[in-house]
Amino acid sequence: MKTANNTMTTGSAGKPRLTTSAMIASIAAEGQRTKPAPFGNALVELARERHDIVGMTADLGKYTDLHVFAKEFPDRYYQMGMAEQLLFGAASGIAAEGFTPFVTTYAVFAARRAYDFIHQTIAEEDRNVKIACALPGLTSGYGPSHQAAEDLALFRAMPNMTVIDPCDALEIEQAVPAMASHQGPVYMRLLRGQVPLVLDEYGYKFELGKAKLLRDGADVLFVSSGLLTMRALEAARQLEADKIRAAVLHVPTIKPLDTEAIVEACRKPGRLVVVAENHTVIGGLGEAVASALMRARVHPAFQHIGLPDEFLAAGALPTLHDRYGISTEAICTAVKSWR
Repeated sequence: MKTANNTMTTGSAGKPRLTTSAMIASIAAEGQRTKPAPFGNALVELARERHDIVGMTADLGKYTDLHVFAKEFPDRYYQMGMAEQLLFGAASGIAAEGFTPFVTTYAVFAARRAYDFIHQTIAEEDRNVKIACALPGLTSGYGPSHQAAEDLALFRAMPNMTVIDPCDALEIEQAVPAMASHQGPVYMRLLRGQVPLVLDEYGYKFELGKAKLLRDGADVLFVSSGLLTMRALEAARQLEADKIRAAVLHVPTIKPLDTEAIVEACRKPGRLVVVAENHTVIGGLGEAVASALMRARVHPAFQHIGLPDEFLAAGALPTLHDRYGISTEAICTAVKSWR
């Protein structure tokens, strides 16, 4: 039996087994509002005002939306080839000369292949390099080689590094000039291509280091970042049908963490706190929030939605998001089981 994304086959024990039939790369639901290449377009607008802005990539301009910048400013665009170590070393040198490089690649290549070069040449030297990396968490169906499930944990642990996990196109557009205004290295997870647009409905404005309460509710508090804020908002609307009132606190800056806003929101008695993130449950937002609450001696009922501590499967994203519990339906089911 086949559906648009899935195929039912029979396993060795004769039981149905779900497999996948397509590699779906878009995180936008059918009919969802989107904006094209928000990062590339925002960087172009910024570069028109600031001549210190340059764009750099490791053969991935088209796949990180930096091709938009390259077309507008070819003399300020550096394509370094498939050599991430060289890419980040060169970015450090360019920053040392007073420029502000925005550097793109896939999150797996920055977090794994070039981690030491970022650590030693950018973070330790406190160079003004802005790193924007596509395919964060489970936004690729191509398996462990391209799924950066642990990037937040790695960059969170790096001294001098600011870490951002934006939710949608609006936030990416607003984060780009904020990154440029911040003095020092920044790592931002990047959503690319046709990126969903959701935060404009909430009058949202990105502020570096600040969490924002998008909606309130007396029964459940979602503390979320990135793609999972979008899912938390969808889940909150669906949970209303079960008379479950859910609040959503969006935490786009993972480091520095807005501990004050998180602790204040979690102090409210009688509601379940659910941290939701598109990242392994090891070392990301969930553990950061739990640690902050422990230090503040605030002890709400607490649950964590995140990716398991394992190498993830390849396949179509809708199937994978259901399998690993980060789809809207899976979140709703989990919340109802915890209450």
